Amino acid sequence: MSNQVLSCENVTASYGAIQALHGVNLEVNEGEIVVVLGANGAGKTTTLRAICNMVATEGTVMLNGSDISKADTADIVNAGVAHVPQGRGTFAALTVLENLEVGAYTRTDDEVQSDIEMWFEKYPVLGERRTQAAGSLSGGEQQMLAVA
Repeated sequence: MSNQVLSCENVTASYGAIQALHGVNLEVNEGEIVVVLGANGAGKTTTLRAICNMVATEGTVMLNGSDISKADTADIVNAGVAHVPQGRGTFAALTVLENLEVGAYTRTDDEVQSDIEMWFEKYPVLGERRTQAAGSLSGGEQQMLAVA
């Protein structure tokens, strides 16, 4: 029996009067890799935005057994969920380290340093490239930086 990490039950999402998702059901178990695949406009991005509560939704989204359907997006991110758009959202001219520091401007220096070291442990390639401009990273490395 697998440990369910994420589930969506009968999730609908709307942009104003336009209903973009209709009754989405999704289960992700620990250790699984799940691909959300579909044509343009099929609802892939909206599904991810609904999980992060970045769009008006109905239905239930569970993360590690807790209902996050109505949680603040910041709380969902703090619980470990990240949505990185295709555009990546890094500052190309800044170094890897500077990008991480900019993203943590509201935190104390000790918290920032601790988190940066945690991300470098999680993504060793970023630690190796800490003084390199983010724009010179590969696409996958830029995605790692955007998540961090």
